[in-house]
Amino acid sequence: MQQSSRKKFLIWGSAVLTSLTAFKLFAGSKKLPAFQDEEKKETVKMLTQDGKLVEVEVDNLGCGKRKKISDQQLKDWVVKK
Repeated sequence: MQQSSRKKFLIWGSAVLTSLTAFKLFAGSKKLPAFQDEEKKETVKMLTQDGKLVEVEVDNLGCGKRKKISDQQLKDWVVKK
């Protein structure tokens, strides 16, 4: 009697997993156009003055030439609480 219940459990479990996988493949492939525009925007990771790492869109940055600062300048610039 345990063999039949074990077989039923395995069959039902595999059926549920298969249906969830199929649902995820077919339903998850549709994306809204608004989300697609956000993904295309290029971002840059930058360090704030209080030491937090944030992502900034490249469009929001100035178009001037970028100059790398030295390690000492960075240590002097970051404010520790």
